[in-house]
Parts: sequence; structure tokens; C-alpha cells
Amino acid sequence: MNRNYIFLTILMLFLAVGTIFLHKTEKLKQIEPDKLLWEIIQPTRYVSTDHVAKMIIQQDPSLEIIDVRSEKEFNNFSLPKAINIPVDSLLSETSLENFGIPGTKIVFISNDDIKADQAWVIAKRLGFDGMYVMRGGLNCWMNTIIQPVEPPEYAPLTEFATYEFRKGAKLYFTGAKTENTETKKVKVMVKRRKKTKAASGGC
Repeated sequence: MNRNYIFLTILMLFLAVGTIFLHKTEKLKQIEPDKLLWEIIQPTRYVSTDHVAKMIIQQDPSLEIIDVRSEKEFNNFSLPKAINIPVDSLLSETSLENFGIPGTKIVFISNDDIKADQAWVIAKRLGFDGMYVMRGGLNCWMNTIIQPVEPPEYAPLTEFATYEFRKGAKLYFTGAKTENTETKKVKVMVKRRKKTKAASGGC
């Protein structure tokens, strides 16, 4: 079994007992542990960095990005319009107001998958829907969106289409040029050849 699933299963069991004692969450409908475990193993709870980038660029009004890293990390770098709710503050009354809004897609992000997965499990245990984890986190974001790598010549056309999107996304998020498109204008001097007399004779 994948180590992330083992970790999340242990976390789920902890939450199954721990959330009972949180008086602030008593009014929330908590889902059963077996249903939570089923939700955990579904790959559909993950979204790619490309998908998140597209939603940001298209200014999708349903998107809500929750950065679960520390405040210091968040202030150093985060995605546009993301809000910072560290994992250890997720169950506060103020933080819980961000969940359960109809039509909202919540995407948890962290440096990798781990903290974002923890946040997803906690919120899911409390019965919230419409939540996702950005696969690979901000580390993957840097490797795909900010520093896209051109696929090899023999790669499928879909990979080139993805690469072109990522180059455009890099320009959108950083304002940096993805490649040097400036060409120097070189003045070409054309010299006319002097007319020469035809050689006498021939073949």
C-alpha cells in the first residue's frame, strides 16, 4: 500500500476519535470512517498544477485556494488570491467559515502533498465537499508552471500542447519571457558583380 495511504489511514483513525471532543464541530455532520477511507483512495481528489493554473488564469470565481503552510512560508511565496490557514488552525471557528460554501471548489496547497492531504482529510471528516489537493504542491508548481521543460522531439503532440500552455502560464505568473524572441536586425551589404566578358570557345 502507498505510504501516503498508510499515513492518511492512521490520521483518519486519530480524527475519528479526536474530533468527537471538539465542541466547535459538534454541529457539523461528520462522515463515517469507512466512507472517509473510500474517499481517501480516490484519485479524483487530486488536481494537477496545470488545472489550477488554468482556473487562476481564467479567473474562475468558484476557486478558493487554501495554503496550509506556515504564515512565514506563505508570506515568502504563494499563489495569487490564496488564503493562509495553517493545518493547526484549520479547526478554528474563523477558519471553518471558509468551508461549505455552495459552488466553491477548495484546493489545498502546501510545499508537497503531505500537509495538504492532512487538511483535506480533516475537512472531509467534518463532512465538507468540493475539496481537492494540488498534486505535488508548490514544488511541482515550480517544476511545471514556472520552469517548464520542453518535451523531446518524439513526444506525443499532447505533451507539446501542455508545454505551450505552461510557457504561457509562466509568462502570466512571472511576467518573464519564456525564451529569447528578440532577433537582431543585420544589415546585409549586397555587392553587384561586375560584368565579365564571355570566355571564348567552349565545349
